[in-house]
Amino acid sequence: MDCSELSAAIAEERTRRYIAMTVQTDDPVREAAYQEFIEQIEPKTKPCWHALEVAYLKSPHRKLLRIDRYGVLDRIIENNVSLYREDNIPLETADALLMKDYQKLSGAMTVVHRGEEITLQQAAKFLEEPDRSLRQQVWELVTSRRLRDKESLEDLYDKMVTLRTQIARNAGFENYRDYIFKRRRRFDYTPEDCLEFHAGVERAAVPLVREILQERRRKLGVETLRPWDTLVDPQQRPPLRPFASIENLVMGIEEIFRRVDPALGDQFRFMWEEKLLDLDSRKGKAPGGYQSTLHERRWPFIFANAVGRDDDVRTMLHEGGHAFHQLAAREQPLIHYRNAPIEFAEVASMGMELLAAPHLDVFYKNPEDYKRSYRTTLEDAVTILPWVATIDAFQHWVYTHPAHTRAQRREAWGQVFSRFSSVVDWRGYEEALAYAWHRQLHLFLSPFYYIEYGIAETGALQIWTRSRTNHREAVERYWQALWLGGSRPLPRLFEAAGARFRFDYDTVAPLMDAVAEELGRIGD
Repeated sequence: MDCSELSAAIAEERTRRYIAMTVQTDDPVREAAYQEFIEQIEPKTKPCWHALEVAYLKSPHRKLLRIDRYGVLDRIIENNVSLYREDNIPLETADALLMKDYQKLSGAMTVVHRGEEITLQQAAKFLEEPDRSLRQQVWELVTSRRLRDKESLEDLYDKMVTLRTQIARNAGFENYRDYIFKRRRRFDYTPEDCLEFHAGVERAAVPLVREILQERRRKLGVETLRPWDTLVDPQQRPPLRPFASIENLVMGIEEIFRRVDPALGDQFRFMWEEKLLDLDSRKGKAPGGYQSTLHERRWPFIFANAVGRDDDVRTMLHEGGHAFHQLAAREQPLIHYRNAPIEFAEVASMGMELLAAPHLDVFYKNPEDYKRSYRTTLEDAVTILPWVATIDAFQHWVYTHPAHTRAQRREAWGQVFSRFSSVVDWRGYEEALAYAWHRQLHLFLSPFYYIEYGIAETGALQIWTRSRTNHREAVERYWQALWLGGSRPLPRLFEAAGARFRFDYDTVAPLMDAVAEELGRIGD
């Protein structure tokens, strides 16, 4: 218990410095403070934690612990000790500093459109405009800006792959993939299960995604679907603009959460009042969105780049699900149990997107606008699966072929991409496609953290299918599962939420059928 509280205090300091850096990446003082933690504090704590965990494993009293309560903790500590290598500490520090460099590079990316300098996140809203020439112009601007840094990003990734491979070999593994499966505590599934997921997505999800995209092409009335045609409304209606200010966004999201469960509305209001939300997009701010935890206070923090898009609403529902998970599990006495395995943590976020979908009318009073947003929510739940399979399969190749050249990596990316995507026409933009993976920050910042989204989406969709017949029961089971935190093995957490922990073809196929049926029911 004492170790848990000390760990929380140290983790909160790291989180605070990370938040400070990401909300203003061009501030050298904030950057230096985070770098100091990475270089001067974190490396010095690792040998101490290792000594404490070794002492725990050697303690004769360990046998007296109740397996039903402490079995998960026992497995975590055994795994930590088996992977620990003092030689890896400076390598892990170097990897973390490279991640910081990626954040800084990405945060500095802006484009000038109509005389105004805007972030890439702010530019994305123009990809929803009916004017196809405008969409193409902005897409080309953003793509050109990303390609300006392609060599720097390639250099970073080369260094990361080399470092990560050495870390794995120091720990006695043939490759980083096999190492990271243990490091990420994937006790309940294997690399082979991931390959089954890829095959299941290819058979069950890719055909539905192709249908969705071909229908989009027909409605747009274009010969081929281009990269700048995927976000616009297929009937070329003006883009949905659900809110005009961050305050409008916060009030609307609070009301949606309150409708799902009044306690959720109260918790979100608490986060706003305590300044635990940083939501607007601005120059110098890191891209993307995340939920992080101030572990000592046991409070969540949400970071986003909202610019008034429909997608911003889903991002808030997603990150809100993570925040509620943290708050639900905050009374777990051990820090190890206040965080669920990522595969289930993402069920909390993706499940909330789907459970909240019936209440999107908070933002969309017009029934047609509501249907558009609801349809996008369901389509996103399907279209993410091939992209998850693409990113995961690419990482499997990268880290099982660590001596690859950049040319081989581009070829491998092209093969994987074409396996799961064949509708969008990239002719004339082959260079952009070759480096399209650069925009997926997980590849740089959190290696092999992406299959979790696919696994979690199968769980979230199972919760959603249950909610179609009994919404209240689905919410209750979801909420009860969140209270468990990480105190149960992964299959038990899925079971508590009313889902099976399976992500093969037999699991994916009926979920795709259910989504296709609902899309047919709601229409355009």
